[in-house]
Amino acid sequence: MKKLIFSLLGVFAFVFVTSAQNISDIINEVNLDSLQLTLREFSGEQSTVVNGNTVTILNRQQANNDLAADYLVQRFEQMDNITVVAQQFDSNGRNVIATQVGKTNPDDIYIICAHYDTVADYCADDNASGVATVLEIARILSTQCLDNTIVYALWDEEEIGLLGANYYATQAASNGDNILGVLNIDMMGYDGNDDNDFDIDVRDFGNSLAMKDDIIAVLEDPTYGFTLNVNVVNPGTTASDHARFWNQGFTAVLVGESWETNDETPFYHSSNDRYNTLNFPYYHELAKLIMGYMVTKANLIDVDNTITQSPSTLTSNDASASYQWYNCDTNTALSGETGQTFTPTVNGNYAVEVTNGSCSEFSVCVSFNSLSLEPFSNSEISVFPNPVKSKLNIDISFEEPYEFTLYDVGGKLLLNKSEIKGSTTLKTKDLPKGIYFLKVSSSNKSGTYKIVKE
Repeated sequence: MKKLIFSLLGVFAFVFVTSAQNISDIINEVNLDSLQLTLREFSGEQSTVVNGNTVTILNRQQANNDLAADYLVQRFEQMDNITVVAQQFDSNGRNVIATQVGKTNPDDIYIICAHYDTVADYCADDNASGVATVLEIARILSTQCLDNTIVYALWDEEEIGLLGANYYATQAASNGDNILGVLNIDMMGYDGNDDNDFDIDVRDFGNSLAMKDDIIAVLEDPTYGFTLNVNVVNPGTTASDHARFWNQGFTAVLVGESWETNDETPFYHSSNDRYNTLNFPYYHELAKLIMGYMVTKANLIDVDNTITQSPSTLTSNDASASYQWYNCDTNTALSGETGQTFTPTVNGNYAVEVTNGSCSEFSVCVSFNSLSLEPFSNSEISVFPNPVKSKLNIDISFEEPYEFTLYDVGGKLLLNKSEIKGSTTLKTKDLPKGIYFLKVSSSNKSGTYKIVKE
């Protein structure tokens, strides 16, 4: 099944936007709300849903982290163009490996990785910060066609001897895998003095020094406007997963917060390593830099998956492709709608799949509301309390039937009810904390409301 990523474009602009055609666009799609949501869920600050059950991932110690691994597998399986393997390497250890095969050079491999096991509860910086960044980069790049292969690897049992990475690197060397670079992330969320310093740990194995230079070239490119300051640490630490690739002669570096200037988290290896101790502007900037390097090495194939919207039509901006339009609300292809331009007959949310040769990409799902739908006035509808804890009231003053739909911050449809009359109450007690969007529509009016669940 095609997994369309929903975005109410023009209504709440920060919801996951997936269209991008150049490196700057891709870098700017790294979304802090998305990173923070993953951080809260993966460090146990809020509940999440794994395999259909509401759970809290409080602890990820290697003998107690099956739930965490299942969460990671589930997240990758929700992405297109990704093959996921849970790599069991000992009685407890399980790496989660997601591969996006390059269209042009499938044997040219770049790895972005982080360890997901811990030594205590929470451990937001060490290393939910790295895990969330790997997932965010995979979320965005999985919507793109790439020349080269990207492996998104999340290692287990780092904390007891770098065992997961060692298993993978040893096998890769034995298989003769053409790994051109390994970017390891281990703790990247703490900047206690707001100086924007970060470290690249490197040693002269393979082409590691050149890889370090390539990251710095992205950092210093004025096109991207980064404000980070790099500390090159050579010889770099061997106390994280990249070192196991050095042992096999592979090109690898470590990127993370500045241990070199003694500005690492003071809550290292303790349950005080919490979400609220992180420096989020710094974290976001460093995640964007890492994305800049990865997308540069992945090399985008030139397919334009953007859409131009007029009051009556939606048009793909790629003029030399084949097309299939989709209804994002039902996740289904629209029969017969295979032209470059699509004219909706009803308001809704639509996307196009653009295919050029062997490469297919989806546009964002755009909200089409041009068919005579006016916005509700404040006197016609009121949604309260906001923020909400257990009950959300939808107070209606008009007589006609209406429907409402509730989406999470990622655009996933959570609830849809139609043919309602009068005021109603939505139970929100079991929803995880976070941001949601409530869309209310009648026959001739519509409104979308941002809801904060506490």
